[in-house]
Amino acid sequence: MSNAARHTTMRSTDWLALVAVLWILSAVAFAHEGHAPEGPSPQPAPPTMTSGGGTRDAQTWFTDTVLHDQNGRELRFYSDVLKDKVVMLNVIFTHCTDACPLITRKLRDVRDAMGPELASQVTFVSISSDPLNDTPAALKAFAEKQGVDSANWLFLTGDKADVDLVLGRIGQFLPSPEQHSTQLIAGDVAGKRWSKIRPDAPPAAIAQRMQLLAQPLAGR
Repeated sequence: MSNAARHTTMRSTDWLALVAVLWILSAVAFAHEGHAPEGPSPQPAPPTMTSGGGTRDAQTWFTDTVLHDQNGRELRFYSDVLKDKVVMLNVIFTHCTDACPLITRKLRDVRDAMGPELASQVTFVSISSDPLNDTPAALKAFAEKQGVDSANWLFLTGDKADVDLVLGRIGQFLPSPEQHSTQLIAGDVAGKRWSKIRPDAPPAAIAQRMQLLAQPLAGR
């Protein structure tokens, strides 16, 4: 298939917007202050084309890789973490002393700015870029320290190969834990609507973006 034909086929699917977001995330990452600068990262491949010309579904793309949350629960990444939810995704590691706690507190402010009703509709998902050191207990301690250990805020870790697979599916290919992107990824999974958000955006503006993503939930 020629590049032009492939582009036309992909454009006809609901998943093009998602693929486009994930494809460019690694190119717009911010380096951690005081950490090694981010080098060029390979880009994630888009969902595999099926024989019918469409793309594989969300479960196949994101995978049901089993990870563990801060309470030690086993969760399948798509079916238990993402499916039918409005989510705010970011990447952290617990021994980070600059960007990770700052952004976590920013997202806490975002949650507060949402108000209880909207906040209850959004699942925050923080994935560790350092699964070799970030045990569920370490993530639990980090979440408690930042004041965000709650039912709808998941901190995820697991076997390194499993975490690397999941991170790759959200546009993160990491030579080292410090080189993860600080970009936020907001998504209405059921509606297949995704958006990248700068972490330095005001909490009220991020909350408003999440409200727009959550609005269709009432009609589903």
